[in-house]
Amino acid sequence: MPAILPYLVVTLVYALLGLHFWRTRWQPVLPRTRGNEQTIRVAEKMAVLIPLALHGVLLYQSTFTETGFNLGVGNAVSAILWLTVLIYWAVSFLYNLEGLQALVLPLAAVCVLLPWLLPTKHILSNTGLLAFPVHFLLSMLAYSLFTIAALHAALMAAVERRLHDGTLPATLHTLPPLLTMETLLFRLIIAGFVLLTLALASGMLFSEELIHKPAQFTHKTLFAFISWGIFAALLGGRKIYGWRGRTALRWTWAGFIALVLAYVGSKFVLEVILHR
Repeated sequence: MPAILPYLVVTLVYALLGLHFWRTRWQPVLPRTRGNEQTIRVAEKMAVLIPLALHGVLLYQSTFTETGFNLGVGNAVSAILWLTVLIYWAVSFLYNLEGLQALVLPLAAVCVLLPWLLPTKHILSNTGLLAFPVHFLLSMLAYSLFTIAALHAALMAAVERRLHDGTLPATLHTLPPLLTMETLLFRLIIAGFVLLTLALASGMLFSEELIHKPAQFTHKTLFAFISWGIFAALLGGRKIYGWRGRTALRWTWAGFIALVLAYVGSKFVLEVILHR
């Protein structure tokens, strides 16, 4: 089992940053001058890179082992959240995602510990084949984008509720209108849906090369296609019936839960409960 101290350090940094963003975004804050505000925001973005880099080092050490590529459930979830934070950090330069930091970073703080808490081994074979990195990257990117979409949907729900209650903190008044946030949500869902479609197709197409057997209909496959179907129905409902608001948020969460059950849930049951 790896030493716990490095994992605790990264978790602490993520948690402290998450607390900072919670107190400065979701709680009343003192007014700042525009120049000071800009400096602080740049410093905050740079600060996120510190735990992100340390997290990446720990993930690399626990995944690329002497015996091969270890994608146990702890490493898998940690990798998804590392990529989620990375994508969020990059997208935040293009879109106003104020408030989402307080959701993403605490989740990453917990998931950093999973390779230590769940040190299961799942050494993958045939990782040298081109099909493996293609399928793996498509899958991880799809999971990460849908994670951001689910958190973004939670942010939208919280903002809408606080707007109705008249308790929205002044900092979050800089957020775009809910319709604009909804547009961004569907952009995330469309990108994730395309990647999930390619991941499922590549998994079925290259199954014999990767695991030496034809594609099989398992619980993982079932929930993956249920998730795909939910997101397909959501995008179709948006296009045909103009689905939006709470309807869109509920479908987003349903699709994300099915996706979690497909991969993380199945790996947890097999590796942690059944020890396979």
